[in-house]
Amino acid sequence: MWELLWTLLQRFSLIATLGFLLMRTKAFRYCIGENGTRREKIVAVLVFGTMGIIGTYSGVGIQGAIANFRAVGPVIGGLLGGPLVGLGAGILAGGHRMLLGGFTGFSCGLATILEAFLAGCFAKKFGFKRIDWKIAFIVGILAETLQMSLILLLARPFSAAWELVKIIAIPMTLTNATGIAIFITIAYNIRLEQERVSALQTKKILEIANRTLPHLKKGLNIESAAQAARIVFEFANVDAVAITDETKILSHVGVESDHHKSGIPVMTAATREALMGKESLVRTKAEIGCNQIGCKLAAGAIVPLRQGERIIGTLKLYRLRENSISDMDIILARGLSEFFSTQLELSELERRARLVSDAEIRALQAQINPHFLFNALNTINTYCRTDPDLARKLLVKLSDYFRRNLAEADKFITIETEINHIKSYLSIEKARFGEKINVVFKIDELLLNVLIPPLILQPLVENAVRHGLLPKRHGGRINVTIIKEQRDVVFTIRDDGVGMSADRLKSLFDEKNVKSENGLGIALSNVNSRLCSLYGKDYALKIESAPKKGTIVILKVPYVMEVKVS
Repeated sequence: MWELLWTLLQRFSLIATLGFLLMRTKAFRYCIGENGTRREKIVAVLVFGTMGIIGTYSGVGIQGAIANFRAVGPVIGGLLGGPLVGLGAGILAGGHRMLLGGFTGFSCGLATILEAFLAGCFAKKFGFKRIDWKIAFIVGILAETLQMSLILLLARPFSAAWELVKIIAIPMTLTNATGIAIFITIAYNIRLEQERVSALQTKKILEIANRTLPHLKKGLNIESAAQAARIVFEFANVDAVAITDETKILSHVGVESDHHKSGIPVMTAATREALMGKESLVRTKAEIGCNQIGCKLAAGAIVPLRQGERIIGTLKLYRLRENSISDMDIILARGLSEFFSTQLELSELERRARLVSDAEIRALQAQINPHFLFNALNTINTYCRTDPDLARKLLVKLSDYFRRNLAEADKFITIETEINHIKSYLSIEKARFGEKINVVFKIDELLLNVLIPPLILQPLVENAVRHGLLPKRHGGRINVTIIKEQRDVVFTIRDDGVGMSADRLKSLFDEKNVKSENGLGIALSNVNSRLCSLYGKDYALKIESAPKKGTIVILKVPYVMEVKVS
């Protein structure tokens, strides 16, 4: 028995070395884990089943039977790949043992199938990642105990089976259990290495993502592609990086940038495949297909860039040595492709949101009441005869009002600019209605350079004049207050006009009301929707009102000061 143990240990060193080398290959790495594809599971069955067959041939013939390491491969397959992989590898190795014959052929073959399948079931229930060398050693002992039991139950004559088990039980149990424990330790370390590499790759992708984010917000163009390509080249440790749109190269950074220039049409079939939605892995210079004699680019990973469902370009990572694109390069390319695609989609959505916001402002700008313009001109015309100097001032105010009202919609303005716009409007209205309109401003002067969206105060003051004060026989008063509260600037427009009912107030932002002829809700709805779009629902308008008691409109914006550049 001890002689057999020593012989098995000597022979095990050979299979251990072969197994170690096998487990370091790419094929084996795909076999680790229960979530593999069908193809990967078939590969795992072949790998671990072959290990079982090699274990049989490396065994020692004794008393018409074979003391061997056949169980090591299939049991490891079960522990790493689950019940189906274990069963498949067990059938392969166990079936081969049955074909070799001998009075233990059937019992040993059946034992191999059962112990591999049961090991897979145990791993699935216990948790694949929780199996360490100690648990694997115990599983190995139980597996060999099952095999010895089946030999005693099925092999005949029983006396020969008993004599055989007395000799091989301890050596085979120790060597097989030790082998299983060793291989599980190797697999555990490989998994840790994969997780470490994956973590580093994820960190690299996040770093690149953080650096490219400001540039990709502008969409995919020559400028943003150049910045993104430079950042990827800095972090990715590849020889060249290229980004294309649907028809041409936008940027190429690194080796051979002298002839892979921005603006050149895409040339290779691999890039065209990526533009059709299929990532390409090119391994040779011929596959890259550069028409420049002596081009050094020899291998690459090419992935599509998407904007929603539409493919708008490609990202390409190049190396100078053929067949040198690694799995990590592919993972990096895929990760960057997903991030870039997401960011480009967000930039497009943001662009559309800006267009909608600009359209809303333009719509508000276009809602200049023709009666206001007609009445303003009539008023000025009247003063031309009675007070030419005042008429001249009113014309200046009117032109200033229109100039500000038609200013660029996408630029923020200062509170001071908006207040001047309001005063231009009020000058014309006061010329018409005199003391019916009284407006008092109470503003912290330190807030005059705070930036706000255009046309968020003037429409509210105009609403207060038209729908609050003018319907009253003797007009009224509007108080405009601007103060700072914590990190926000708060605007309050309070009038003592006619007010409105609770039902009217409740339905103020309804679509039907917004489209109504009296126009009360148009300005309010427009300002409210822009505030919510820019800053969120916490910045929505707050309105209080009651019949004959006036109206209070409160809005706030984040405190952002204009930067003065000398």
